[in-house]
Amino acid sequence: MESFWEERYRAEGKIWGDAPSPTALHAIRLFQKAGFRRVLVPGSGYGRNAAAFARAGFDVTGVEYSGTAVRIARGTSPSIRYCHGSVLDPLPADQPYDGIYCFNVLHLFRAGDRDRFLRNCREVTRTGGGMFFVVFSEQDKSFGQGRETEKDTFESRPGREVHYFTRDGLLAAFAGTDILSEGLVGEEEDHGDEGRHTHLLRYVCARKR
Repeated sequence: MESFWEERYRAEGKIWGDAPSPTALHAIRLFQKAGFRRVLVPGSGYGRNAAAFARAGFDVTGVEYSGTAVRIARGTSPSIRYCHGSVLDPLPADQPYDGIYCFNVLHLFRAGDRDRFLRNCREVTRTGGGMFFVVFSEQDKSFGQGRETEKDTFESRPGREVHYFTRDGLLAAFAGTDILSEGLVGEEEDHGDEGRHTHLLRYVCARKR
């Protein structure tokens, strides 16, 4: 999977443009209301969502495996701390974060690594802190395309597997937290050969106990 994204960022650069996901703007409002200050963006890519948090006044750290994406991000938003590494390794934290925002990353792993990633995130979130995750849903039109590698997980492109979350599956992943908000949202994209299209995504905002 890592080589897939490195090659894609090298070929396409800012794949989704500079505008943040609408879910990032929603998370920003929730985090501001909660009085959060320090935010981690795991799987930050080239920084379009991390930059939105920084513009809103948050102290932001991003973690990204692709060296190409990190270089793009650092050139665009030098005030953000970007760390080159895997979200499956211990996440950088000199002190716990108030909030975590993660867009379309959790679904890129198989079950064991999804659990590992979420454990890493919980470990660096303070008690009472928030975790806002966005993932592909089983209602997206791409569900079922490609080779099934695990239940509801499909390799639609060589080197890229995607797990499609049901509502129950996503809530189960955050068992032991307080669910503050969750739902299904359509996200429009326009890039590459695909042209304009919409993904049906699920999101959840959970509070660490």
